[in-house]
Amino acid sequence: MNMPRKPDLDLLYTRMQSMLTPMEWSLITPVIEHIQALKAERQAVILAHNYMRPEIFHGVADITGDSLALAQKAVEVDAEVIVVAGVHFMAETAKLLNPTRTVLIPDMRAGCSLAESITPDAIRALRQQWPGVPVCVYVNTSAAVKAEADICCTSGNAVRIVEAIARETGSDSVLFLPDRYLAAWVQTQTDVRIIPFDGSCEVHEQYRPEDIHSIREDYNNDLVVIAHPECPSDVIQAADFAGSTAQMADYLEREKPGRVLLITECSMGDNLMKSHPETDFIRSCHMCPHMKRITLESIANSLQTLEPRIDIPAELARRARVSVERMLAVGRS
Repeated sequence: MNMPRKPDLDLLYTRMQSMLTPMEWSLITPVIEHIQALKAERQAVILAHNYMRPEIFHGVADITGDSLALAQKAVEVDAEVIVVAGVHFMAETAKLLNPTRTVLIPDMRAGCSLAESITPDAIRALRQQWPGVPVCVYVNTSAAVKAEADICCTSGNAVRIVEAIARETGSDSVLFLPDRYLAAWVQTQTDVRIIPFDGSCEVHEQYRPEDIHSIREDYNNDLVVIAHPECPSDVIQAADFAGSTAQMADYLEREKPGRVLLITECSMGDNLMKSHPETDFIRSCHMCPHMKRITLESIANSLQTLEPRIDIPAELARRARVSVERMLAVGRS
């Protein structure tokens, strides 16, 4: 993948003018220009998750997508420096796949409640409790946790990964960690026995089915509700469709609903508005405080200083890389 060309600022604003006033745009334009200059100077690319603010997602990102897309693209970029506009585990994953490159995360405080819910010791204890059962960990985990797993997955490929590792190991069960809600959703999609853990996402866990019912009444049921599978099971049941952020985007592209309620992190809807002008997006969402720690200013500072850097001890990285590359290999098979 070649280095991206410098974008046209007027074109960039057309993607965000429904979310930013001309005055707001004029205030951030110098920062965007500074970032573009630093990217060229540092031979850098910016990977941005779907939950980033629009001015990052549309304004400075070179590659956008969900965790799986970013993991896949991280191995293809032709760059000396990779800036991850996301949370810490995403930057670690990029480093695992690019051990010789400089990987930056603009704010080390950008963590994840789900990733923090499980430890390597917990996995070792579960292996003792369930001997011979393969361990699949959600990509929303630390490198140390990935190092203890047999394979990783994302919300978009979880079912396929679970079935692949069960088939490969000859097991009828899979330990699926750490998100209990995603585990419950995966169980509805497969005959493999899913053994869950008690982790959850602090953002998606806030949703309630009564919220969906109330909004449906407000719009006389004239809307489509799409939920992320990290939501509680009763929320998913109240929705019309459940899928990863990439699958949500694919659904909108395929079905082109007139009105939609996205049950996920707020910026997802903001970032989809431009590419789906035919759809009315209902605003009812929760923000991830960790994702929102990443700002244009912190990205500029990170590119300027080449800090904070992601460094993973060699042996830990080797072990963690196995589970990530195993996931990517299943995706290619």
